[in-house]
Parts: sequence; structure tokens; C-alpha cells
Amino acid sequence: MNLPNELEQLQRKPLKEEIFDVLHEKIIAGKVRPGEWLRQEDIATQLGVSMTPVREALDLLVSVGLAERVPYRGVRVPEPAGEEIAEAYAMRLLLEAAGARAAAEARKQVHVDELKRILSQMKGLVTLEDISLLRELSREFHQSIVAIGGNAMLNRLYEVVMNAFPDWMLYEYLFRHTELLEDSLSEEYQEHMALVEAIQAGDADLAEQQAIAHIRSLGQELVSFLGIPHEVL
Repeated sequence: MNLPNELEQLQRKPLKEEIFDVLHEKIIAGKVRPGEWLRQEDIATQLGVSMTPVREALDLLVSVGLAERVPYRGVRVPEPAGEEIAEAYAMRLLLEAAGARAAAEARKQVHVDELKRILSQMKGLVTLEDISLLRELSREFHQSIVAIGGNAMLNRLYEVVMNAFPDWMLYEYLFRHTELLEDSLSEEYQEHMALVEAIQAGDADLAEQQAIAHIRSLGQELVSFLGIPHEVL
């Protein structure tokens, strides 16, 4: 892995988060490929930092599903098999539906305002430069919906599933196929907005339907972008 000098401004965030941002962007951009090892020593040397913040940044990557630890070998970008992707997709269908229904039943105005705040940040993010931020905001959006319901067990299960779902691979595909970028991200925004409107209305049935429709759209992208067999999903 070849990392250019991209850590000239390290004062804005903790160093581990700055390193995480650099690595996150490179994975989304496809500059670090699935299966490639993230060598702590190499990263520290190339970025001119100590080993400790690099190790902490790698922990952050693992926590959001962009990296995995292999015992006695190190950290690498995941290379999930089709069956693993299909399992994560199936679990998201179940948990997103449950989370949206619970959110519609438990929502307060402060919850709706927070979802709309996240959506306002996502609106218009349709360029290559936006993809890393968009992924983070999308993750925050979905986790916020599940959190509204107040079910701690559902929250924990959802975090596990989100870490297993290869959304970063979908974004990486869009990064390489810019002709699809604007339409795909605009459609995603509209689906998110429809989900928020159902939650705001307190319509649990509609919220569940919108959540399922949104995840099924992601399923179609798994088929079209990543070549996952349709019958597996």
C-alpha cells in the first residue's frame, strides 16, 4: 500500500481520527483493495507518525467494518464471500424493518429533527469527493433510526450487522463508475427522506415498508455492482 503525504494538518482532530480518515478514504476510493494488509509499521513510516495512533486508527477501521483482524497476522481490508454478504443483507432486512417500526412508534420531535439534520448534511453529496463523508452520514442515519426505538438488544445486533454489511464496497464501485454516481446517490437520498416522513407521521406500517424497500434497493446494487447472484438474496 502506497500512502502519499496527506497528514499535513493534524490539529483539527485527534491524530488517530485523522489517520482513520486517510485510510477510510483510500479504501472507499479502491486504492486499498479487499484482502490487502494494512501494515501498522508501513503506515506509521509513510505518514510520519508513531505506531500508537496508527494502531488506534486501525481499531476504528475494524469497529466500522472497513478492516478485520486476523489472529497472529494483522489487519486487512475484508474480502467477504458472496454467502457472507447475503447473510448480512438478510439480517439488515429484518433489523431495518424492526427498527423503522419501533422508531415510528416511539419518535418524538427531537428525534425527527435529528434525522432531518443528518439528511440536510447528506443532501447534494453526489461527487467523488463526497463519498467518504456520505458513507459516514448514511451509517449515522440508519443507526439513529434504530436507536429511536430504545431497544438496547436491537441496537447491539444492528451494529454487528452494519459492520458485516459491505456498504463500502458499493461506494467503492460507484467511485470507479462515475456515470452511475449521481443517480444512485440521489435515489438513496429520496429513499431516506421517504423513511423519515413515515417515521415523522408515526405510521409504523409505512415506515417498515419504506425501510424494506430501501434495503431491497441496496440488494439490487449488490447484484448489479458486486455480482452477487440474485437467487442468493
